[in-house]
Amino acid sequence: MPRLKSPSISPYFDVIVVGSGAAGLYAALCLPNHLRVGLVTKDVINMGSSNYAQGGIAAAIDSSDNPNLHLEDTLKAGAGLCDPEAVKFMVENAGEAIAHLVEMGVAFDRKGEKLAMTLEAAHSHPRVLHSADTTGRAIIETLTEKVLERQNIQVISQAVALNLWLTPQKNRVQGISLLHQNKIQWLKSSVVVLATGGGGQMFAQTTNPKVSTGDGVAIAWRAGAILRDLEFFQFHPTALTKPGAPHFLISEAVRGEGAHLIDDCGNRFAFEYHPAGELAPRDVVSRAIFHHLQKTADDPTQAHVYLDLRPIAPDRIRYRFPNIINVCKQWGIDVFQEPIPVAPAAHYWMGGIACDLMSQSSIRGLYAIGETASTGVHGANRLASNSLLECLVFASQLSHIEIQPNLVASSSEVLQVDFNWSEDMEKIELIRQMLPSLMWESAGISREGELLDRALDKINHWRESLADLDVVQFLANLLPNQMIELSSTAAEQQLRMVTETLNLLDLGYLILKSAAWRIESRGGHYRSDYPQTADRWRVHTLVQGDRLWKSPMGINSEELKIKSMAVEA
Repeated sequence: MPRLKSPSISPYFDVIVVGSGAAGLYAALCLPNHLRVGLVTKDVINMGSSNYAQGGIAAAIDSSDNPNLHLEDTLKAGAGLCDPEAVKFMVENAGEAIAHLVEMGVAFDRKGEKLAMTLEAAHSHPRVLHSADTTGRAIIETLTEKVLERQNIQVISQAVALNLWLTPQKNRVQGISLLHQNKIQWLKSSVVVLATGGGGQMFAQTTNPKVSTGDGVAIAWRAGAILRDLEFFQFHPTALTKPGAPHFLISEAVRGEGAHLIDDCGNRFAFEYHPAGELAPRDVVSRAIFHHLQKTADDPTQAHVYLDLRPIAPDRIRYRFPNIINVCKQWGIDVFQEPIPVAPAAHYWMGGIACDLMSQSSIRGLYAIGETASTGVHGANRLASNSLLECLVFASQLSHIEIQPNLVASSSEVLQVDFNWSEDMEKIELIRQMLPSLMWESAGISREGELLDRALDKINHWRESLADLDVVQFLANLLPNQMIELSSTAAEQQLRMVTETLNLLDLGYLILKSAAWRIESRGGHYRSDYPQTADRWRVHTLVQGDRLWKSPMGINSEELKIKSMAVEA
């Protein structure tokens, strides 16, 4: 067995969790502590999207509220595609999840002795718990601290998961390959949990961090897992839009507290598009801004509207939104004196790896949680602040996981190779730069069949043009139990860029294909050429390999297994 650089990584784990957002961290903590757990994180341990979640976590735990009301709100927001059984499971287990966070030390805001609740768009009751406007950070910091205390969890940082390692029969997971510390190595495990977050980096405008390149969904697709509802992408209506500034999300909670959405003339234009105005569901508000800018701006792609916090009492702003105050101040905006320039940005992917209530995918031993998964709770449009709750409730199911016994790691062949991919990299980097604009223009807030088809042709051309490059062939032909030592850190960075670009291209292809296929508008999928919602499309879009098909509402573990076997046959 070759000796690895310190700290050494075990070649064998009982469970490998890929991703260190709320879902991945909580999953690692919920796994029985006699299991050896490897927690793989692409960056440092707390750099995922969960860390940026401002609004809070929804839970119907107040005496004036109840889980049935939370269920009804979620089903309504999901535009007919939620799995009621999954939603019921989530809302009924919310109280236990919140109690566990409080027990671990998450400092939610309080009103006297009680946990404070705020109202967010499309919720019928105030049920969103928060920690000022940095709720995600508060949860992540607590979970990270607990993970680092656990002796059975080994954190593998700055590591990129490349591919799943399947058994020869291709029906069970037995590990993953990793790019880490100038090496490509294979780690063996009978259980792999994908918790890699979303894929917002597919789009030119996104609130997601740079690590959100949809890796888990792409890895699962290449391994033959069933994916679901990939066309449904939520665009958050209010991201900071100022030259040079990141697309910092201005929380839904700001509008819930009373902020107004206005245009250049000071008009609250959202009421022209929906009776609830700025408190309508996210997809409605995003389209309202999109269409309003189409009508009023010379260049809608560069234009913005404004979010005016001045209707909220200043002391309330200081108490609830200190982080938003500070970020805006960094970019020269005084929220007490002027409105914030905002526009929509890609925010949350409802689609993902199809999973049952146990978070099990169609491949045995492969689990998915958080934004990477499609559990059925979000349907066609996620209800505000349900994402953190979904992470916790479904990750907790891993406490019941069954581990395949007697899985033994075999020795690795070590290869030392010197690479020079500079010519290949020029082509790959150019495509990486062009892809987000193509996806924003063709599969963004408003879609149309001809644009989708043209973009699909373009992406297929790009995928084909890259397939024969030396660096792509190198990645495609990696063999299990073959450890490759790279000649330099530069080679590792090149492989990371290639891996992310290939993942984004695969996912772009799948989103465009799914969006072109669904000829209706529903939730986060809006077709200008088919603007109405159609009853015959009240079905899930399932994808396995290049095959696309419709599935009735609800999909359980047995159905996933049957579908997978049918396609293999």
